[in-house]
Amino acid sequence: MNLSELRTGQTASVTRVGGDGPFRRRLLEMGFLTGTDVYVEKYAPLRDPIELILKGYHVSLRVDEAARIQVENVREVKTAHA
Repeated sequence: MNLSELRTGQTASVTRVGGDGPFRRRLLEMGFLTGTDVYVEKYAPLRDPIELILKGYHVSLRVDEAARIQVENVREVKTAHA
């Protein structure tokens, strides 16, 4: 499934980062590496962008950018995740 399909409060592990060139490289540099857990903190009021937490910091991505990141092992998190 794509990262953009997750709901607020869910966590998943990155399995693949799509795209090519500078965009893909930028995602990898931000920490979207295979096996990294990503927590969906919240969506903006109009559902774009998404605020994510990975490796202890906050990142905002547009929904179309998040759609290029494949994830698995989706789980609900009840408490704040950092």
